[in-house]
Amino acid sequence: MAWFKKKEQLPISKKVKVPEGLWVKCNSCKEIIYRKEVEKNLKVCPKCNYHFRISAKERISLLVDENSFEEMGRDLLSKDPLNFRDQIPYRDRLSESRKKTNNRDAAIAGHASIGGLRTILVVLDFEFMGGSMGSVVGEKFVMGAEKAVEDGLPLISVSSSGGARMHEGIVSLMQMARTSASVARFRDKRMPFISILADPTFGGVSASFAMLGDIIIAEPKSLIGFAGPRVIEQTIKQQLPENFQTAEFLLQHGMIDMIINRKDLRQTLVKLLSLTSGNVTP
Repeated sequence: MAWFKKKEQLPISKKVKVPEGLWVKCNSCKEIIYRKEVEKNLKVCPKCNYHFRISAKERISLLVDENSFEEMGRDLLSKDPLNFRDQIPYRDRLSESRKKTNNRDAAIAGHASIGGLRTILVVLDFEFMGGSMGSVVGEKFVMGAEKAVEDGLPLISVSSSGGARMHEGIVSLMQMARTSASVARFRDKRMPFISILADPTFGGVSASFAMLGDIIIAEPKSLIGFAGPRVIEQTIKQQLPENFQTAEFLLQHGMIDMIINRKDLRQTLVKLLSLTSGNVTP
């Protein structure tokens, strides 16, 4: 007879596989949040109100009346005038971005109704090469502004961009002048241009049409500026204020008109369009 008692074997616990993408980490408060909870909250962190970036199509769906968006300039495609190549050719970058976003370029423009009020909407998508403004983005904005003039409609843009697209050289830089000129022509019609700034809005976009709105709205904590803080400090040889490129800092210093939470943005636009167009909504 054995002098010891055989130790009872404990059942081996099976590892539970957690599906990938079930959780998301907030870029602001660093909390780990259930992805469906974030999506249900319009991709806004329920802990700290951080606004995650959303695609142009998600933005349009959030703002406009159902089935009211009619896209214009869908077939426009960027060219490669310089045969530009860095790590990979520009043409390959365009192809990759088209597959990734299912968009032709970094802007979507078209007619839409918001609260029953007709408007022209131009939305940039940061997922497409950082929302950079090349010839097609500039053309779509100009096309939208000209259509707004022709039809006597308000113009709304939503910007989320890293700036001009260097791959197209001077063609890209000229879009700053083209879009700014189209805003000037649009103003002659005395219709409102509402510019919405999402995170981030930088470079040639912020230096042109994005900051030319009659009413400029930003989402909370959006980064807005021209160049990065390090470049500015090296240029002017001065220490910059903390958080000087946030929407809150810009509002405090009169650079923008209001900061609106994403869940309130559509209703804010309905009110503004009603006031400026002379229409009254229910």
